[in-house]
Amino acid sequence: MIHYRPMTMSDLGNVPIDCQGSEATVRSRIVDLGASAILAFDGEQHVGQLQFRRYDQALRSPDGIMDPSYWGDFGQASQPYLPGGTLNLFCYHVGQLEAGNARDPHYHGRGIGVALLKEFLRWADANGVEATVAKALPPFRPLGVLMGGHPASVYEDHGFEVAARWCDRDLRDRLPNVLAGEFGDGVASALRDLRDQGLTLDALAEVAMVVRRRP
Repeated sequence: MIHYRPMTMSDLGNVPIDCQGSEATVRSRIVDLGASAILAFDGEQHVGQLQFRRYDQALRSPDGIMDPSYWGDFGQASQPYLPGGTLNLFCYHVGQLEAGNARDPHYHGRGIGVALLKEFLRWADANGVEATVAKALPPFRPLGVLMGGHPASVYEDHGFEVAARWCDRDLRDRLPNVLAGEFGDGVASALRDLRDQGLTLDALAEVAMVVRRRP
């Protein structure tokens, strides 16, 4: 059975911190927030995590979707007012067993990503987090698996509202490479099928800013 809990100091050195920053950065974040991610375990084996940070309206990614700060870059959106202490969900690493980009597909399609989100919301409400913001991906599963995120519909099912939608220019510009197989034949084939059904690259690159305020 998969179980979930917040990442705390005792996890440093024992679970992957890819995309979270240096160990010193993660340590400081845990001191500040009490946790830096929600972790998923299959027994004692780490099998996933959902990372989060403080929301920074001015954050911009230096390398588009290829840098972890992409998940906090809402520069193309008209951003709503959010209270101090708002947290920003970053990427989901479902199927990550160790440091690196490898993912075990055995853990995909089992609801782990949604369970990580639910556990985060329980933790956030218990700790008085006033608001949470996230970047929602286009509603096409191949992109969600590739990039490590959820579509807006998943967030809406858990109390989030869409604050803005836009065609992500960097994602749009990289889709031809995805379709050409740069990130694997599986995702390329799935996206080609969607394109053949009439979906444009602009539609395949539409993302959203979603916001949940504490009930």
